[in-house]
Amino acid sequence: MEKKLEFTDSAKNQINKITKSDEKKYFRITVQGGGCSGFKYNFSFDNKIEKDDVLFDKTVIDKQSLDIISGSVVDFKKEMIGETFSIKNPKASASCGCGLSFSV
Repeated sequence: MEKKLEFTDSAKNQINKITKSDEKKYFRITVQGGGCSGFKYNFSFDNKIEKDDVLFDKTVIDKQSLDIISGSVVDFKKEMIGETFSIKNPKASASCGCGLSFSV
């Protein structure tokens, strides 16, 4: 089964905007253990692709993280409290108030 991620137009536009410089070539999404619900999303930048990474245009994600969030929608939201990337993960059975922590 193919692993998929969907990106909203807002997320694509923001990723393209911030990856224009040589210092921020790729937008990286990882899933790490921790957070108040068991797992947490981490958003960062990278200049290289590792051997276990999957490339989605200018976004890279390691295969282990992709297994956990495959089928998700990546969005970028601008709200009064700030701007942030968010992931709507259909596999998440619970999440915390900040939206960055979840359990499966």
